[in-house]
Amino acid sequence: MYHTWMRYFTPSLVHHRLGLVCLGVGLQHGTLPKVGPRTLDHHVAVVISAGSGWYLAADGRRTTVTAPALLWLTPGVPHHYGPDPAGWDESFVDFTGPATTTYTELGYIEPDRPVVPLSDAAGARAAVGRIARAARRGNPLLEVETGAAVHELLVALRRARADLGPDGDPVLTALARDAFQPLTVTEHAARNGMTLADLRTAVRRGAGCTPKDYLLGIRLGRAKELLAATELPVAAVARRVGYDDPAYFSRLFTRRVGLAPIRFREQQRRAVPGGWSTRVPDPEHPPTIATSST
Repeated sequence: MYHTWMRYFTPSLVHHRLGLVCLGVGLQHGTLPKVGPRTLDHHVAVVISAGSGWYLAADGRRTTVTAPALLWLTPGVPHHYGPDPAGWDESFVDFTGPATTTYTELGYIEPDRPVVPLSDAAGARAAVGRIARAARRGNPLLEVETGAAVHELLVALRRARADLGPDGDPVLTALARDAFQPLTVTEHAARNGMTLADLRTAVRRGAGCTPKDYLLGIRLGRAKELLAATELPVAAVARRVGYDDPAYFSRLFTRRVGLAPIRFREQQRRAVPGGWSTRVPDPEHPPTIATSST
């Protein structure tokens, strides 16, 4: 015996321009029938949260599936899968849209890796649950709510990959930790015990860009925070984010942001009675809003 619940949608062309649209959602458990062989024209994320089964690739290779796990079904790729006789607990989301190309480039969708072990299925199941709740009949926000939840699902699945730490790719985590050190990309690679080529490959796979661009994004983000929320001179801001040459920092900031640091500060600053606090904001521990007791 098995139990199944599913809904399917047909989003408009306008909704497709949001980047991702949800085409369907389902929750199933028990001794489900096998699926395929078949080929689809869209993506499906199948989350197995309990039980075990198998996946058969087009070339005949058979892979054991043990929960928690993810099955990636990608357009144009034949697939065939099913649970063992004891059954499994499965949820699935069908989706498509132009953003799938970018998510694939960033490594969130992996066409060459149809079976992905997960460390935990709870986050993915929560995202699927939001789609299921939005799928109620007559919901006027259906397409937008479900599309937004597909973005959440892809992030949750990336975070839950068993080969990653809880904070994501360890290489990217290490680069972010050291981003404000005055280190070259080659020195970053050596600090992580990697060749420059290996570092470039890892960052391209994990973030879809070069190590230099990844570090630059972190540095400029922090520089914007300091420019907007402190009165630190531009030279001091430059040093805080890893640039000893303030003129070079200003040119780089202007080229990438489209505004000079001083102009950015003029746009983003707020009038604060008594002046800004001398405490430099910590983005990892933002201040909380105090509430008075009644």
